[in-house]
Amino acid sequence: MKRVDDFRFRLGRHELVPIVIGGMGVDISTVELALEAARLGGVGHISDAMVPTVIDRHFKTRFVKDKLKLYKANVQNLMDKTLVKFHLGELEEATRMHVRRAMDAKRGEGMVFINCMEKLTMNAPKETLKVRLNAALDAGIDGITLAAGLHLGSFALMEEHPRFRDAKLGIIVSSLRALQLFLRKNARCGRLPDYVVVEGPLAGGHLGFGLDDWMKYDLASIVTEIQNWLRGEQLDIPLIPAGGIFTGSDAAAFLERGAAAVQVATRFTVTRECGLPDVVKQEYFKANENDIEVNGISPTGYPMRMIKSSPGIGAGTHPNCESFGYLLDANGRCAYIDAYNREVAAHPGEKKIRVTDKTCLCTHMRDFNIWTCGHYTYRLKDTSVRREDGSYALLSAEHVFRDYQFSTDGQVTLPAD
Repeated sequence: MKRVDDFRFRLGRHELVPIVIGGMGVDISTVELALEAARLGGVGHISDAMVPTVIDRHFKTRFVKDKLKLYKANVQNLMDKTLVKFHLGELEEATRMHVRRAMDAKRGEGMVFINCMEKLTMNAPKETLKVRLNAALDAGIDGITLAAGLHLGSFALMEEHPRFRDAKLGIIVSSLRALQLFLRKNARCGRLPDYVVVEGPLAGGHLGFGLDDWMKYDLASIVTEIQNWLRGEQLDIPLIPAGGIFTGSDAAAFLERGAAAVQVATRFTVTRECGLPDVVKQEYFKANENDIEVNGISPTGYPMRMIKSSPGIGAGTHPNCESFGYLLDANGRCAYIDAYNREVAAHPGEKKIRVTDKTCLCTHMRDFNIWTCGHYTYRLKDTSVRREDGSYALLSAEHVFRDYQFSTDGQVTLPAD
């Protein structure tokens, strides 16, 4: 039986271990986690979700406080958030700081990519997306993975940048149709994506499937369909399956069927390098299969998979757009604001309300109160050792990476402690 280490991911002039750690947003996929993947010869992702917030946490900057101060008079205006804008110069500065923090520290033969979500519309979708993409290129990122959206115009937002044809650019899709749309709309830029991540229905966080039909699809079938179409079109684009790849044997099976690499994330949520608080990592270890759900509480409109005891589910948090506002659309609207206002109107005079159908994703992702996870999170307890106090030993990113790289027969190597 082959191991992942029997294969290599060839990306331009780079020859990599075919393991990509996915970009888990709002500092869950930390710089430190991405750097470990690169040091070990693979690809690690940082995320540009809520970057000003993340940079404030690491550099003691004041991006969030300054934004709140500027728009504080609008906090109680729950009907109109059109005035609440991001300062593009500050957004550019924060993105550059985030990327440079990773690139300046990078060691090894691997690469560091950034995951860029189109659904972070930020009350100015095109303008803010262009700044985020180009600032990441400015700061020297090895590659950009376009996520959470079709990105039909994203290549055009970068095509004037001097690194547009140098940096590695990829797209996450969950269907052949999505890939076809992306290729057709971006064809005028004269550049194909360097890789395509094919994300199946068992992935964590936002899913590219319907809330009621995600279980009708499977990753292997989607990958095969896309492989066959690319072959028919004589397009040589590396495919990277993602979602539900829990062991090295799972990964090797995709590689044997022609995948260029695999993208994995869930098993790295319980590593020391992951940005989740240690107490939350224990919740991931303790989760059983029936503790995990796919729901529709995200204001983006995409279904999300998470642990259903996440504190942010049902919380009636006052909309915090003046501080954050990452999901405001081009008209200053967010589905959570509408849901919150509905509950306030239905419960006049109550100091504390519940909003069960949507959540203030910005606030709760920042505070690690939405515990997004992959389908197989309930198997994490089998990857570690349980201590006498009932807690599980945290793992190192290197341990998990090496286990993917060298394990066989569906086995998972336990840590020494």
